[in-house]
Amino acid sequence: MDTGSNTVTRTEDFGTLGDGTAVHRWTLERDGTRVRVLTYGGIVQSVEVPDRDGVRTGVALGLPDLASYLKYTGPYFGAVVGRYANRIGGAAFELDGRTHRLTRNEGRNHVHGGARGFDKRVWDAREIADGVELSLVSADGEEGFPGRLELSVAYTLDAGGGLRIAYRATTDAPTVLNLTNHTYWNLAGTGSGSALGQRLRIAAGRITPADAESLPTGEFQPVEGTRFDFREPRPVSGEFDHNYVLDAGPPGPAAELYDEASGRVLTVATTEPGLQLYTADHFDGEPFVPCAGIALETQHFPDSPNRPEFPSTVLRPGEEYVSRTVYGFSVR
Repeated sequence: MDTGSNTVTRTEDFGTLGDGTAVHRWTLERDGTRVRVLTYGGIVQSVEVPDRDGVRTGVALGLPDLASYLKYTGPYFGAVVGRYANRIGGAAFELDGRTHRLTRNEGRNHVHGGARGFDKRVWDAREIADGVELSLVSADGEEGFPGRLELSVAYTLDAGGGLRIAYRATTDAPTVLNLTNHTYWNLAGTGSGSALGQRLRIAAGRITPADAESLPTGEFQPVEGTRFDFREPRPVSGEFDHNYVLDAGPPGPAAELYDEASGRVLTVATTEPGLQLYTADHFDGEPFVPCAGIALETQHFPDSPNRPEFPSTVLRPGEEYVSRTVYGFSVR
């Protein structure tokens, strides 16, 4: 089929689940960027981009085979996370006067879609112009969420080799939805050790501070004068797992990451109001060392269904959920 694409795409087998379900890998290539996407979990397995000398290296943490992804599920390497990225306190929320109780998979709370979120599903796939579109159906009541959800995620490469991720979804009953991609970035290369020291800028003057359970307190804390201030580029150091309130209205710039040694630059633009900075300090050396990658997760805010002061994540019948994030690559 002629999709009118400027991106070269190909697909291959990537293994089989225990129930016999086949998993495939799609490779997209354009203008120096090569991206590999799995139908299992919608996972971005690898992103390869050149350094200032033209040497192409992988900059997204990924695993070599399906068995590894089935073994190391906790870090959500490169996966689509949903129905609700981040945390919902008490694993419950009220919508239109009805309480919905969700799977508890982090203490008393719900995180990243529950025990079998979208990161553990096998998606349908079809070629589209400049990439691949993955789709699935989430049944009413799955992990406790109301409504039958039909959704798609399109991965495409634009002129210049930027990776575009576009999400769309509809529902047949009122529900909540918050999707993200959980790729960890290391612009020095995925085998180079810790990503700390790479220079980060985040276009945000506030964060939503969190309590001991990583749930937001409901406050909006200015970053000025704190270690959370990345409004001007500076090296990443220390532990971070915090949601930033982006300054720009959608779509707008969110972040920039720069590795001085290689010259690689990653820019992030999004329609989402927030960005979760996670430095992966809890990695224990298997399969990656602590802080081997930096996650920049574009999203709505944690626990929004229980926080009316936050931007709404409610999706109703007749509406369409649309979210877009662009990861741009360059050198300097």
